[in-house]
Amino acid sequence: MQNTPAVGKKSFLNYINVFRGLAILLIVAGHSMQIGSNESLLHILWCEIVCGGTALFIFISGFLFQHLSGKFEYKNYLSKKWTNVVVPYLITAIPGLLFCFFMPHIYKNSFDGMNILMQIPVLLSTGRVHNTPTWFIPMIILFFICSYLLLKLEKKGILYKLLPLMFLITIFLQRGEIEYEQMLNLTYLERYSAYVKYIVSGFIHFFSLYVFGMYCSKYKEIIDKFYEKRLILWILTIFFAGLNIYLSKNGIYSNYTVSKTFLTMLLLGYLKHYDGFIISHGKINKTLDFVAKYSFGIFFIHWYWIFIYNQIFNLKGVIPVDGGISALLAVICIVTLRFLAVTGLSLLTLRGFKTLLLKFRPDINTRMFLGV
Repeated sequence: MQNTPAVGKKSFLNYINVFRGLAILLIVAGHSMQIGSNESLLHILWCEIVCGGTALFIFISGFLFQHLSGKFEYKNYLSKKWTNVVVPYLITAIPGLLFCFFMPHIYKNSFDGMNILMQIPVLLSTGRVHNTPTWFIPMIILFFICSYLLLKLEKKGILYKLLPLMFLITIFLQRGEIEYEQMLNLTYLERYSAYVKYIVSGFIHFFSLYVFGMYCSKYKEIIDKFYEKRLILWILTIFFAGLNIYLSKNGIYSNYTVSKTFLTMLLLGYLKHYDGFIISHGKINKTLDFVAKYSFGIFFIHWYWIFIYNQIFNLKGVIPVDGGISALLAVICIVTLRFLAVTGLSLLTLRGFKTLLLKFRPDINTRMFLGV
């Protein structure tokens, strides 16, 4: 079963479920825990630690796609993705759209001034403006569209042979970045083109991680090798993280994905090896399972809570460190509290709305509204 796509219903993989929970926590940390002045060594170092969680999320998407591909039917697959991914994205986009329309300067709406009826499809099709993390949704839709081709190439024995080339593309094709201030100097069409380019470049950049996830799903025994070779993987993770810090500091190159790929392999190896231990400790496993089940919903709404939290406490997204060790420790405490608050508030919000929906309609599919 490990060497071929399974036929029928697949078994639940607890270590992948736990991995999904850890991945969303890293994504929230990357958005809520950045410190240090831009381009400073501290900022680059800290971002290397907490940023880059998208790579883990992409890997999981590819892994689960292959794991559940036994009865793949293209139209049915796209229909389910519309219901469970696109529709909750559209619904949870409402707060972000309202922020864009009613407080455009504070919320940094780069399409402010455009007719609102025109703004709605522009914002929804790019994702990044009204809800920064959800640029991921237009990108992952491209993977959904390619799903049929990916499985065809897999069955023909071609897909995984292309992985070395895909990883080279990931290494040399940087995702780039979009700054709000730079957008203001462009026309609306140029701004929209810049966001579309960002999505497409992300799709190409992360393609290797998605296919690598599929590969690890098809050949699950390789995950055991990750644990056996953990010392080598630790060395490679630290080496490429250090290399990225050095290159970023010198303005040469920046790419979190390489080190996070090795981190993905490490985490998977450890989680699968200690899967029995985690399962045997009910409270730990239940907590991680709870976070994992709510991970997609957290992804959809955590940015709103970061924005609200920053407005209430008058905080910047990236908090500078002015001073020595004591100032650094104080800032770390501040961003840690923000991370915990945002995560907790996101979970409470999702749980509250889910409970409310089920109270009115016990048979309702809450995933279609909240992603959970």
